[in-house]
Amino acid sequence: MDIEKYLAKEGTKIDLSEYATACDVDIDKKKVKGELMPQAIDEMNAWQEKLFADSHYGILVVLQAMDAAGKDGTVKHVFAPLNPAGVHVHSFKQPSTEEKDHDYMWRINKELPGRGEIGIFNRSHYEDVIVSHIHELIKSDGMPEKLIKKDIWEKRYRQICDWERYLTENGFPVIKIFLHLSKNEQKKRLIDRIVTKQKNWKFSMSDIQERQYWNRYQKIYGEVITATTTKYAPWYIVPADDKWYTRYVVSQIVLKTLRKINPRFPKLSADIEAQLEQFRNILRAVDIEDLKTLMGEKPDVKK
Repeated sequence: MDIEKYLAKEGTKIDLSEYATACDVDIDKKKVKGELMPQAIDEMNAWQEKLFADSHYGILVVLQAMDAAGKDGTVKHVFAPLNPAGVHVHSFKQPSTEEKDHDYMWRINKELPGRGEIGIFNRSHYEDVIVSHIHELIKSDGMPEKLIKKDIWEKRYRQICDWERYLTENGFPVIKIFLHLSKNEQKKRLIDRIVTKQKNWKFSMSDIQERQYWNRYQKIYGEVITATTTKYAPWYIVPADDKWYTRYVVSQIVLKTLRKINPRFPKLSADIEAQLEQFRNILRAVDIEDLKTLMGEKPDVKK
C-alpha cells in the first residue's frame, strides 16, 4: 500500500484540515481484517525476531493524537501480538513532582528502547510542546522565568529535532504517527464510553474539558508537525476514524522501517559452528545405558 500519502514532508506547512480522517482508499474491510492485517502481524513478528537477535538497531514509535483517537487500541492490535520480550510500551501521563524537577526530556530518556527492541510511546515528549503550550503549563514546570520567552517553543522544536537526529544516527530510528480523528467521531466515541458500562472506566472529565480546545489543538498540532517532521524522523498523519484501517496503516509504516533496517540473524564464526557440530553429534549419540532404559531394562549399577 502507498503509505507515502500520509507522510508529512519536511518543509511543507501542515494544515490538518487538508488531511483525511477516514479511510480514503478503495480497500475491502473484511480483507484487511481477515487477511492483510494477520499477514502484516506475521511479517512484523518475523522481523522483530531478527531485530532482537541482531541487537544492533532499536526502533522508537511515537503515537500522538486527540483523546479517543485509538492510541491504546493501536498498541493492543498492532504491537501486543509481538514477542513482549522485545517490545517496550510506555504511556506518558502528567509529569510527576520528581519529573518536573528535571528537564522535560529526562523522563523520556528513561523509557527509550534498547538495541533489539521496539519502543512505543503512548503520548511522548510532544506533550511538552502541545499540552504545555495550549495550557501554558511551562510556567509551573520549574523553568527559570527569564528563559521563558516568545521563542521558547521554537527552541523546543529545535531541541527535539536535534534529539531525534541523535537517536537516528546512533541506530534508533524514530517513527512518529499522528492519529487524525475527526471532531464528530470523537464525539461518538466519548458518548459510547458514557453509555457502555464496560467502557465507563475509559471516560474522564478531562476528555470533555480538552474537547473545548479542539481548534487550538488542531492549530498547534499543525505547527508542531510542520516544525518537527524531518527526513530522518518524519511524521505520518494517519486517518483514525476507521480503527481497522488505522491499525493496518500503522503496521505498514512500522514494516517499512523494519524492511529498511533489514536485520539478520547473527552469523556464527567457523569455530562456533564446529563446536555446535560436536554438540549435535554428542546429543545424537545414544549412550548404552540410555538405550537400556528405553528398552525397559535396569541400567548396570557399579558395585
